Amino acid sequence: MPHGETWFSLLPFYHSLQVWISKTFGPTWLEHTETLKIQPILGFAAVVLTLVIAGFFIRRRLQRPEEHILPEGRVTPFSFIEMLVGATYNMMKDVMGPQAAKYFLPLVGTCALVIFFSNIMGLLPGFLPPTDNLTTNFAMAIVIFFATHIYGVREHGFFRYFRHFAGPPLPIAIAIFIYPLMFVIETISHIVRPVTLAVRLMANMTADHMVLGIFVAAFAAGAMGISLFWLPVPVAFYLLGCLVVVVQTLVFCLLATIYIALAIQHEEGH
Repeated sequence: MPHGETWFSLLPFYHSLQVWISKTFGPTWLEHTETLKIQPILGFAAVVLTLVIAGFFIRRRLQRPEEHILPEGRVTPFSFIEMLVGATYNMMKDVMGPQAAKYFLPLVGTCALVIFFSNIMGLLPGFLPPTDNLTTNFAMAIVIFFATHIYGVREHGFFRYFRHFAGPPLPIAIAIFIYPLMFVIETISHIVRPVTLAVRLMANMTADHMVLGIFVAAFAAGAMGISLFWLPVPVAFYLLGCLVVVVQTLVFCLLATIYIALAIQHEEGH
């Protein structure tokens, strides 16, 4: 396929949708392109739709727990999603405690599922990972950003929450010089958080997909010869790609959990 194209390009409404988006939204300053890229949007929508359908069937299974008490003895899509959600909850519980982890699991768990399966899409021939695009990543990161501060204000109150940005209590003679500087530095660090979340995920997934694509294409085209001696080369990069998929999902969700935990914890936890 041409560079930047996927199986979504074969959809009958693809070109008309691209034209409509170009006329409606115009150039994008975030990506520095003349039109909004439609491939990540379609990939992201496909992942979300698949997860919604899977969630519907999982909900039906949970309504009949007596039929699923015993483990199935094999890996199924349902058991895999259950394992992924369980691992996310255990990670969150270690960071913010069981009560907060249970409360924020729908938010962080959704990010884990969407990011993981979006990353996995990049390992499928003819697809691009939606997470190699800054726009889709920033959309998720900005949700974490607002959730962090909304629940921080909800937990502590507006003035008490933002008072924490100035640092710990200090003598008044020192505070008048230190507090303004600390407040500015802390504010900048919070503003930068969603940018770093989005850019880190995009950069790693772009590099991983690019390297994987180069070696797989070279092997498929016979650039390394027709001998099966070279077969472990693309296989090794596929395994490396699987590792990157898991690690980048973990990094995004772990940082999101830490940011929320720092916002809602009380003074004795700071």
